[in-house]
Amino acid sequence: MRNEDHAVDAHYPHIHDWRSATKVSWICSLCLAPVIIWSVALYGLSAALVWLASIGSALISQLLVDAAFKRFTVVNGSFLLTGILVATTMPPTIAPFIPAASSAFAILIVKGFFGGNGKNWMNPALAGAAFAYVNWPAAMRDFVLPRALSGVDGLSAVTPLTLARDIGVSGQTRVMEALRQSGYPLSALDSSLTGFLNDAIFLPLGARLPEGYMDIALGLKPGTLGESALLVLLAGSIVLISLKLIKLEIPLAMIAGFALLARIFGTGLPGEELFRGDVLYALGSGGFLLAAFFMATDPVSSPVDRSIAALYGLAIGVLCYAFRRWGSYPEGVCFAVLIMNVISPTLERRLEPLLRPRAERTAA
Repeated sequence: MRNEDHAVDAHYPHIHDWRSATKVSWICSLCLAPVIIWSVALYGLSAALVWLASIGSALISQLLVDAAFKRFTVVNGSFLLTGILVATTMPPTIAPFIPAASSAFAILIVKGFFGGNGKNWMNPALAGAAFAYVNWPAAMRDFVLPRALSGVDGLSAVTPLTLARDIGVSGQTRVMEALRQSGYPLSALDSSLTGFLNDAIFLPLGARLPEGYMDIALGLKPGTLGESALLVLLAGSIVLISLKLIKLEIPLAMIAGFALLARIFGTGLPGEELFRGDVLYALGSGGFLLAAFFMATDPVSSPVDRSIAALYGLAIGVLCYAFRRWGSYPEGVCFAVLIMNVISPTLERRLEPLLRPRAERTAA
């Protein structure tokens, strides 16, 4: 954002073609709809209650904000996207009042107090997730196995990221192999698919895919609701990219920075060697890819200039790696994005004049 003769080159997302804010919200929500369906299939009624509580609270909160501002913006769908994204950060069996309170905080405080849609100073959904982490830390770490793995509902378990912190590796052992040796459960589907891919693709190329990655891709592991359908998230991200609804520089820079550090310094397992980090595991575990494509790219709280957006994404990737590797929470992407949301306006003020053409700077 810059000022020239008292005219403001506004920082809100101005879209002058078919990609209105309303259409973007509804398309993003539709891209995440399969995640809702698949997570309910994996975890049952408890997951459905989390989705309903989060989305319902977001709707009520948006109606209250609209009443306060004497306008009707529910139809633009932003409340729905916020409610869905808040729920993606929640464990499947968490008490419904927690996602409800988190969505209310996101809509009423982060959006409503600052003027409503388009004026939030950080990503509302991630702010709601941070609100839950601060107020109910134990509940936000209480995970269960999908029924397909355990055969029963509600069997407590730790996520791969948490378990990986407590085991060690030796030599060239990969993360998934170490997890399996420590008793991490694998599905029969994972074994079948991994065997097929090894026989058909990897072994003829002189490589081998360890067991466990198919479970990560299909959500057959403990984790948040948003981690239950990695393949669906990737398909949704392709839709967003193809329709040019997000700045591709942000997720690409995030992934590049995070993956490079993970490859060099490892994923945090004791005994890992330098330059032996498992990038596939690092990217697939946790909510990193969800945040990269659906949260960090929020047009209101991310930079407008594409060069600055790339720097912004790179910084998120670096912070996320640092938080995941050394922070108290195994997953730190939420706080990494929020920190850069706060820094983003300063980045634009300081760097945007430097990126403008020399003639334009002289005229200004």
